Amino acid sequence: MSEIKNYGEAWKGGDKPLAASYGKLMMWFFLITDTLTFSAFLASYGFSRFKYESVWPVPEDVFTHFPFLSGEHPLLFVALMTFILIMSSVTMVLAVNYGHKMQKSKVILWLVLTIVGGCLFLGSQAWEWGHFIHGDKGGIATKDEYVVHVAQGNKLSSVYKLMEIDKYSNDHSLKYFGLEDLTQEMKKGFDEKNINNLIEQLKAKPEFNIRKADKTILSNEESINYLKENATQILVGANLVNNEYGHRLFADYFFFITGFNGFHVFSGVVLLIIILINVIMGTYERRGHYEMVEKVGLYWHFVDLVWVFVFTFFYLV
Repeated sequence: MSEIKNYGEAWKGGDKPLAASYGKLMMWFFLITDTLTFSAFLASYGFSRFKYESVWPVPEDVFTHFPFLSGEHPLLFVALMTFILIMSSVTMVLAVNYGHKMQKSKVILWLVLTIVGGCLFLGSQAWEWGHFIHGDKGGIATKDEYVVHVAQGNKLSSVYKLMEIDKYSNDHSLKYFGLEDLTQEMKKGFDEKNINNLIEQLKAKPEFNIRKADKTILSNEESINYLKENATQILVGANLVNNEYGHRLFADYFFFITGFNGFHVFSGVVLLIIILINVIMGTYERRGHYEMVEKVGLYWHFVDLVWVFVFTFFYLV
């Protein structure tokens, strides 16, 4: 008979694998499940992005705005938002580091700076959402269900510029586009008067033309004929139903993906404020450790990392 070998006791549930506490392990489990959720969002976006590749909006044409700066600055504001969030990760690392050293005052300082960074990001995202919802250049819905845009030569322009309308003048833009009663206009789905006015403006300004959803640039004459046959409605802004920037799914994914990430950042800011209050009150000094700061730090780093993936796959690819 072979000799039976004793390999010792199996791991017991009461021990700490890798010296990690129960709370830290549970945070890691939560982050893993949240990773799967974000992965599903991004995978779904990627599927739609490549399914409608020829007619998908180009992020560089959509996100060109920057607060208080005129002209177009493609993706510059989004890059600034990303920088702010990454820097907040740096301040979070410093807060955790000084927590290990039991230096209360420095933990407070770096937590405050992390909260400020999170609030700046949320404010920037709110501004971007507002700009996206209210619209930038306007679009034209067509019978083939794709949105086309006004161009000046080979450069994307705007319906507002062609019509010589101030987009910030709500009275003029709403009156011109017939959107005083938005519900009624959406039900009708067609505004012949506005399309005819657009065609007349194209006839009077031959330097303007139409860029189709597949990025094909039409001549002025071709643009006029195309609109006569296909144009159905002038779109202003974006929501879950209509999207002036192009394919409707682009707006849907924008709201769901960036909104979901924004909710995580907001939750993180709330948690950081609670932790900051506890630090100020000396809760963790009495416990003899700042592990709670480290656990919230794990969540904050996860949120930052997710945004890097969102920035890469949604805005850059």
